Amino acid sequence: MILITGATGFLGAELAKLLATTEVRIRCTKRNSSKTPALLASFHDRIEWVDADMMDIFALTDALEGITQVYHCAAWVSLKSADKKQMISTNVTGTANLVNLCNERGIRMVHVSSIAAIGVAKPGELITENHHLEAGTEHDGYAISKLESEMEVWRGIAEGLDAVIVNPSLILGATAGTSGTGSLFETVRKGLKFYTRGSGGFVDVQDVAKCMIALMNSDITAERYIISAENYTYQAITTEIAHDFGVKPPATLAKPWMMGLAWRGAAIIAALTGGSPSIDKVSARAASETRNFDNSKIKKAIGIEFKPVSETIAEVCKALEK
Repeated sequence: MILITGATGFLGAELAKLLATTEVRIRCTKRNSSKTPALLASFHDRIEWVDADMMDIFALTDALEGITQVYHCAAWVSLKSADKKQMISTNVTGTANLVNLCNERGIRMVHVSSIAAIGVAKPGELITENHHLEAGTEHDGYAISKLESEMEVWRGIAEGLDAVIVNPSLILGATAGTSGTGSLFETVRKGLKFYTRGSGGFVDVQDVAKCMIALMNSDITAERYIISAENYTYQAITTEIAHDFGVKPPATLAKPWMMGLAWRGAAIIAALTGGSPSIDKVSARAASETRNFDNSKIKKAIGIEFKPVSETIAEVCKALEK
């Protein structure tokens, strides 16, 4: 039987849907306050839902009863500076709890990390799995939490855990709605005037799920894989989104000092409203950075042919227009 943590989230729900179309038995964890995704409503007879917080050892122990494979997708994501310390503690401790239990029971794991936990390459070079984030110089709470969570998995592997780590790039898909990467589409649709010089990797959510399943069902262990389809400049991807929506693409370069004003303004608004900032200092800096990724390792490992990002962009735009 298979367990998926974080199945109420964007990636976890897509993974659960893909697995539910096969003959395997699936159990998914959720928090007491979480609702099951509408995406999985038609699979109610194939998915067993259990309430299990990652910090609750006893609930996790019960959830792992009869399980042979675990996909660990659960993570807390927040841009609020006030959440940084607790987010790191929760993500790392939750992963450590799961690693320990899986190791005790001989359960195989695929752990979802992020490109946020991958380091940077020299100018002009692609970022590979051999690059590692320098924790001492990193200020992004989410990146630190993913890096330290990875370290818990590597610690488990050293102790005998059968596990693989995946590091997805920016994940796109129609089921994201207007949250996460979906907020970029909504921003462009409403009329984005500025673009930045940065670049990054993008991938379809279904391809990430396919990679995870292929790795789980392989004999590969103790490896990490960047899951990314294509590298896009932020100007190119926002322009393509604008064209698919039939709106004007951003035409003005947002220089670093302008991004500095943007994150400071967002911080003030968030403080006044009690919400999350639309952009923070780390995101503003990253928007002007060139970070291009090498996907050759995952291609060689499982032979995947990634869906063109342009197709995913068109699908997301069409879904948001409905």
